[in-house]
Amino acid sequence: MAVFVVRRLLWSALLLLIISFITYVVFVLLPSADPALLRAGRNPTPELVASIRETLGLDRPWYVQYAIYVKNLVLHFDFGYSYQNNVAVKDTLFDRLPATVSLAVGGAVIWLLIGVAVGIASAVKRGTLIDRLTMGGALIAISAPAYWLGLVAIYLFSKDLGKVLPIFAGAGQYTPITQDPLAWASALVLPWIVLATSFSAVYARFLRSNLLDVLGEDYIRTAKAKGLPERRVVLKHGVRSAVTPVVTMFGLDLGILLGGAILIEAVFNIPGIGRLAFDAIQKSDLPMVQGTVLIGALAIVAMNLIVDVAYAFLDPRVRY
Repeated sequence: MAVFVVRRLLWSALLLLIISFITYVVFVLLPSADPALLRAGRNPTPELVASIRETLGLDRPWYVQYAIYVKNLVLHFDFGYSYQNNVAVKDTLFDRLPATVSLAVGGAVIWLLIGVAVGIASAVKRGTLIDRLTMGGALIAISAPAYWLGLVAIYLFSKDLGKVLPIFAGAGQYTPITQDPLAWASALVLPWIVLATSFSAVYARFLRSNLLDVLGEDYIRTAKAKGLPERRVVLKHGVRSAVTPVVTMFGLDLGILLGGAILIEAVFNIPGIGRLAFDAIQKSDLPMVQGTVLIGALAIVAMNLIVDVAYAFLDPRVRY
């Protein structure tokens, strides 16, 4: 196991280096807006643009700029400084990261609990009214766009029910948990529910399909023939085998969300990594774009590693 983890970590470092290089090539070598012109403002003089380019280091060859970036990143964990406001990218990322983590982890807990519960109930009650209602509701939830659900939720809950249930009143007014935990939770309840709606529907349908296949296996019939309780057969033997692909999905989805949920963050005015990346792309702020891309890639790589290690505990047949 230790050799496997070390090997994956080395490959992850190489992958992050490749991603940073591709990001750099896309924003430097391909045609795009000049960061110096964007920072200079309206009607800049050539002397001002040249001065800004020299200050930002844009007058050097691209490979020299990239080598300096990688050196600072590896030796000092320094992502550089923003082209637009000259603030440290690392500080900005760490300021925005708690909001994204709060949104992603809270939504993930909700959609995992609901999706697994609904998937199990639907598989056990296959063909019944419960199965038809849950799967029909899941299909509707999958079809509804996240940004539309977010706008509808804000219109209905924060304005109407927010007057009756104060927990909904903070939607669109994000407050860090260190300042006011209650206001933090109030601002994230609706985003969590909206984020979990479509995800839980996908997980429920996926787990139902896998669990139905597993419940038809010979060892499940053998366990039932031995007189084991139905609950134990389904939860201990059936779900444990059917949940393995769901764990893979969960790791990928959570890793992607930790890199920024742009639509949800934009709709609910959450100052997270997703909105930061969107703004940086619009302004051709390369250091900020690279920082957000690397944070997202690191989250996905880390979650994949955790999922691979978890396989050995979920499925005894898996060995590394």
